[in-house]
Amino acid sequence: MSTARPRRTPPPSGLIIVDKPADWTSHDVVGKMRGIAGTRKVGHAGTLDPMATGVLVVGVEKATRLLGHLALTEKVYEATIRLGMTTNTDDAEGEIIAVTPAGRVTAEEVHRGVAALTGKIMQVPPQVSAIKVNGERAYKRARAGEEVELAARPVTVSEFAVAAIRRTRVETADDTTEVVDVDATVTCSSGTYIRALARDLGAALGVGGHLTRLRRIRVGPYGLASARTIDELARECVIMPIAEAVAAAFPRRDVTAQDARLVAHGGRLPAAGLGPGPVGVFGPEGTLLALVEERGGTARPLVVFAP
Repeated sequence: MSTARPRRTPPPSGLIIVDKPADWTSHDVVGKMRGIAGTRKVGHAGTLDPMATGVLVVGVEKATRLLGHLALTEKVYEATIRLGMTTNTDDAEGEIIAVTPAGRVTAEEVHRGVAALTGKIMQVPPQVSAIKVNGERAYKRARAGEEVELAARPVTVSEFAVAAIRRTRVETADDTTEVVDVDATVTCSSGTYIRALARDLGAALGVGGHLTRLRRIRVGPYGLASARTIDELARECVIMPIAEAVAAAFPRRDVTAQDARLVAHGGRLPAAGLGPGPVGVFGPEGTLLALVEERGGTARPLVVFAP
């Protein structure tokens, strides 16, 4: 008698919008969602630091092939920056390495500093980051005591809006000091480090700064309204169908049955003027076929989903 277990039906391909809890790594979330969704084919788009909470886009099954493209979209954060203290990680998870009383910093100076960090800027990533230096993650080198030299990179901060400026005194190793907490909303391009904005704002004001709170409220079109906590997903695993996810995130192109057959086999189409891409291509019945990019008058597949 056979004792083989019946093969488990894989979940539908799509996205799970997770409201990541604090103190979880993005990898922790992926591991948990593998158990909840019942598949090993799970990945995420856009890492969140353990301290951060909020929107983490998780792909399941074929949707994992979307994630590299979704990671290029705009992101929105709510953050709190503490002026007057510098840490070795640029956030509250690190060790305080310098304290400079921030009582003299005025609201006008904060707003000027924020304005200087808005728009297209060159940003040096934090030393404790996942960027690779000579094949090794920068954070591994930094935690080993090595001084890591990271090149400045172009990023876009389209909004850096101050919501509140609060003054308080906090205890230090020797005494108490006055700090300034700045609550802000940041809309930025992928690759922007909010920790680095906190660091650079504090440096510009001459008192140092670090990030004490970070919550991501939107990644591209996916916001907190569609996010679920780990506990909620454990009770009901809500998966956004892959076709719906693509339609929400990218321009849509509907094609004829003849063109659908061509795209399904990796063929190219004439460009439709929908931008460089990615562009979601759908068949006559609304079936998702592929993501394409338009270059040189043609639309070539980036990812083909059709069977």
